[in-house]
Amino acid sequence: VFCEKPPGRTVADIKNVIAEEKKHPNLKLKYGFNHRYHQSVIEAKKIIDSKIYGDVINIRGVYGKSRMITSLGGWRAKRKYAGGGILLDQGIHMLDMILYFAGDFPEVKSFISNRHWGHDVEDNAYAIMKNKAGRVAMLHSTATQWQHKFRLEIALQEALVELTGILSGSKSYGEERLMVMRRKDDSMVGSLEGKTVSYLEDNSWKSEVDEFADIIVKNKKVVNGNSADALRAMEMVYRIYRADSNWKKTFNV
Repeated sequence: VFCEKPPGRTVADIKNVIAEEKKHPNLKLKYGFNHRYHQSVIEAKKIIDSKIYGDVINIRGVYGKSRMITSLGGWRAKRKYAGGGILLDQGIHMLDMILYFAGDFPEVKSFISNRHWGHDVEDNAYAIMKNKAGRVAMLHSTATQWQHKFRLEIALQEALVELTGILSGSKSYGEERLMVMRRKDDSMVGSLEGKTVSYLEDNSWKSEVDEFADIIVKNKKVVNGNSADALRAMEMVYRIYRADSNWKKTFNV
């Protein structure tokens, strides 16, 4: 089974799926976190895992578009069908990457709002998260970004890794780029030089499906986008929802 994101409307949904999955150990279940398969994300992961520039200090991310999708009967803007708004629908991709790059973040502060579009799902989520290693991540997931934006900055001990733009079907997030800026001890203005790579083709969907086909044919374990990854991402979304006391009380999340 290949399931697109989000993994469910609630954390309970994905836990129910996992309970069913355990009854069928010979079957394969994979979730569509296709951003992991973008070439810029693949290269950033290699850099982080190599430790060539040291450990992660902090992460800052903005992922946004200009409206809630209200076509197809408007189900995406209705909580009883969608489960959540921009954070669950789009921001979950960036949350998955933050977890992918830096591990879990149990401590969360947030502000959640549906003030602009007025739906019963959020159109803005602002979160700051901290993990046991002292790493801090900040995320703004938004449906009031009038010029679509994808930007993820990872500060390492000896360099800044920056992902900007993401190739998509809409072509509205700009050119996909990966920039690496080395830290300079003798500079008063920071590093002015670095390496920038641009990516012109989006093969993320094909790479993801090809990997899943290979898993099925060769009876391999699902490593990327497995049910554990899906649960972690969903729990992170709801940790952010619940960290805003007003949102938690109003929508009983």
